[in-house]
Amino acid sequence: MGSEKEIFPAPPTPFVFSRAEKEILAFWKERKIYARTLEQRKTAPKFVFYEGPPTANGLPHPGHCLTRTVKDIIPRYKTMTGYYCERKAGWDTHGLPVEIEVCKELGILEGGKAAIESYGVERFNRACINSVFRYQREWEELTERIGFWVDLDAAYVTYHQSYVESVWWALKQLFDAGLLYRGHKVVWWWAQGGTALSAGEVGEGYRETDDPAITVGFPLTAESAPRLGFGGKSVELLVWTTTPWTLLSNCAAAVGPDIEYTLVAPQDTEDKVYILASAVLPRYFPEGVRILSTLRGRDLIGLRYEPLFRYAEPMSLTQNQPSNKHWVIIPGDFVDTETLPPPLAKTITEYAKSRVLASCV
Repeated sequence: MGSEKEIFPAPPTPFVFSRAEKEILAFWKERKIYARTLEQRKTAPKFVFYEGPPTANGLPHPGHCLTRTVKDIIPRYKTMTGYYCERKAGWDTHGLPVEIEVCKELGILEGGKAAIESYGVERFNRACINSVFRYQREWEELTERIGFWVDLDAAYVTYHQSYVESVWWALKQLFDAGLLYRGHKVVWWWAQGGTALSAGEVGEGYRETDDPAITVGFPLTAESAPRLGFGGKSVELLVWTTTPWTLLSNCAAAVGPDIEYTLVAPQDTEDKVYILASAVLPRYFPEGVRILSTLRGRDLIGLRYEPLFRYAEPMSLTQNQPSNKHWVIIPGDFVDTETLPPPLAKTITEYAKSRVLASCV
């Protein structure tokens, strides 16, 4: 083996990674390796790659190295397996990250939408356009440095008319194919800006806070209380929430099917019964209480209760007509006895869609 010609030269000693990295990047650029990979596959089947573009009004950070590396892996793999895969870069020039950054610079963030209108929508749009390419060079350098093969010279820009029209064209194709429909979705809302927020936008400003929680009693109906053996008594399901504003449009209460619940009566009354999770009993009745019976959450499913507010009759989410599927106890695998997960409203809405529950909105 020693007499055979070596295919690869031995690596230098000591091996300096940073130097090797620069040498490889220079080799790719000098030999136009990326362009040659495309030329070799020009007649091959196409693999279309849509790059979710970054917003260049903020500096890239280490997290972007990971996402852009992942974006690079798939097209490289498809090219190596025989596909022709062009990679078109893009710049995202829309969205709240752009607007919020400009609002901060102009000192009008607290004023929200009204402050933008007072400043002038056209002036504000121009300020946004001027800000979106502020760190373009830094983004391009990062892209090249990590070896992300993508066409930066012919990048698309989301505020260009050609791009906007292409989006409307795509929506029309979906509409003509009958793939667009009107539905219901729970979204976060930015009151100052007067607009909905995406999960990504909410996550950008995430911080842990202590939310005030309240507990309210949902009285079971005269028809449901006897099913638990307490006809003629006031039976209330104790419900805990950190979003009391949702009680205005409440249409269901969720219980954990496998969680144990206890029916209790205060020491000083005979005609009042409360239902709550056994695990939180000491928290609500530290001085003790009369335990009447225990059951599982699944035994409560389907029982109905009286609403806290009855300002309108609920409507079906799908049929746009009055519905009787409301103010009812439903199962929820997200229910626990420690915390209430943030996606509660979304989860109940998804359940409502599948079970055709009512909407009190």
